[in-house]
Amino acid sequence: MMRRAKSANTIGQPRWQIVDGVSIRDRPAVVDDRAIPGYWEGGLITGSQNIHIATLVERQSRFTMLVKVPGKDTVSVVAALTAQVRQLPAALRRSLTWDRGMELAQHKQLTIDTKMPVYFCDLQREGAPEIRTVW
Repeated sequence: MMRRAKSANTIGQPRWQIVDGVSIRDRPAVVDDRAIPGYWEGGLITGSQNIHIATLVERQSRFTMLVKVPGKDTVSVVAALTAQVRQLPAALRRSLTWDRGMELAQHKQLTIDTKMPVYFCDLQREGAPEIRTVW
């Protein structure tokens, strides 16, 4: 069971509302067979003492990059991801798939700065089976 601060509260927060987010279903079909490198999946890990790490995993090779992020706000996450992704050759910047966390609310800026489109996982519907990526 995950411990939460007594003051933790999500009332009034815009949860899972990524504006103009493109669905994972709209990714190119070539992403699914993992034959071509450059398609990434990412997420944000939040640890104790307000430590945040963005993960980037390349789908073909399973190469993983960990990016220390100063905060989980969208400005901090997008800036850190942009700096990391810009170091990659253009051929390895085909797309990024992310969950619907608000840390990537400024996904359009990431796409503009890196020329890498961002796709978002679909919302999990109640009663639907959970789907997990198998590495």
